[in-house]
Amino acid sequence: MTNFEYEVLSPAGLETFDEIKFSGGFENLEGRTVGFLWDYVFRGDEIFEIIQQDFRERFPGVNFVDFSVFGDVHGPEERKVIAELPDKLRANKVDAVIVGVGA
Repeated sequence: MTNFEYEVLSPAGLETFDEIKFSGGFENLEGRTVGFLWDYVFRGDEIFEIIQQDFRERFPGVNFVDFSVFGDVHGPEERKVIAELPDKLRANKVDAVIVGVGA
C-alpha cells in the first residue's frame, strides 16, 4: 500500500491585519452624509430606498450618496472600484456607509 502526502490550503486565507479599530459611530445622523455601496445583486436598490425614507424621517438633514456613484463593488471592475473608493468617499464627504443588502 502506498502512502500519499497532500499539501492543503485553508479556504479562509491568511489574515492581513492584526486588529480592527472601530470609530464608535454616531449618536445621530442628522446633517451627516450616508453613502450606499452595493454589489448590484438582490434588490439593494429597493431596500436602499426604504432605508432612505426611514432615515429622512428620523434624522432631518441627512444626505445620501447613491451606490451608482461608487460602482459595483463585486463586479468585473471590483478591484478598480475598491481602489477608487477612499477618494470617492472623501470627494462626496461621506460620513457613514451602508454596505450591500443581501439575501
